[in-house]
Amino acid sequence: MQRLSKRTPSRWPLAALALLTFLMSTFSLAQQTPSAGRIERLENFPSQYVDARHVEVWLPPGFSADKRYAVLYMHDGQMLFDPNTTWNKKAWRVDEVAARLMAEGAVRDFIIVGPWNNGELRHAEYFPAGFLPHLPADVRERFVAEAFKGRSRSDDYLRFLVKELKPAIDARYPTLADRENTFVMGSSMGGLISVYALSEYPEVFGGAAAISTHWIGGYERNDAVPNAALVYLREKLPKPGTARLYMDRGTAELDALYDESQPRIDASLAEMGYTAPFFVSRVFEGAGHNENDWHDRVDQPLRFLLSPAP
Repeated sequence: MQRLSKRTPSRWPLAALALLTFLMSTFSLAQQTPSAGRIERLENFPSQYVDARHVEVWLPPGFSADKRYAVLYMHDGQMLFDPNTTWNKKAWRVDEVAARLMAEGAVRDFIIVGPWNNGELRHAEYFPAGFLPHLPADVRERFVAEAFKGRSRSDDYLRFLVKELKPAIDARYPTLADRENTFVMGSSMGGLISVYALSEYPEVFGGAAAISTHWIGGYERNDAVPNAALVYLREKLPKPGTARLYMDRGTAELDALYDESQPRIDASLAEMGYTAPFFVSRVFEGAGHNENDWHDRVDQPLRFLLSPAP
């Protein structure tokens, strides 16, 4: 059992987090134009659980209704394909990599479903509610009040994905709807919610990829949030060998602050029995916390999750 520490997040990183989240979520409404394949936008997709939002659906070159496709759900959908439409002029450009890997036969045929984040409520939707009971009371109250704008919304966000969006995608497109062909991936806070989705809905998702995962919760190293994550993961992660889990981190920018938390997560998962080929955690020296660097290595989680043979 990991020793609990008194080192907890201070107040100022949460205020900074709220401001940066707002700035990061200021985006253009322009249609994203991929360099490979095509995108269909589901405008203002309605939900009884969360606010309506656009959903970007990427279809690969040669998409055909006569085929069946695996599905990768990726968070922060407005940041995935076209840097000309994003707030920072950077994007994953995941279409380029996905199309190339499919052409090479390195991955099975798949589509990407990218629901947009919800602006200043992104943190409330992406930070796992399951971590909260394991946080010190003062830290939990501060997160809820400042970072979450009053309440956690992550369970509702997952209900939206599983109970509303996935059935709509499976009805509209020729998908392979079973868990062995349904995956979830995201970066930073999107990494947290991806691991949470796999833990809460192991019957739906057969694997998750968590890129530059924001285990620290704010903008400084701390023990409180990683400790809470460890308690939750020990209780809720699927049984080792039943799902695929990819994690990574860089060593520059915000990723430099994950040098303590990610190794702790890795060690705990190893103790639980998470090993290759179902689990991998990688370090990319010099890589930062941005879409261009995620583009440079996104082939790794795609290969891991979507290898041709399930």
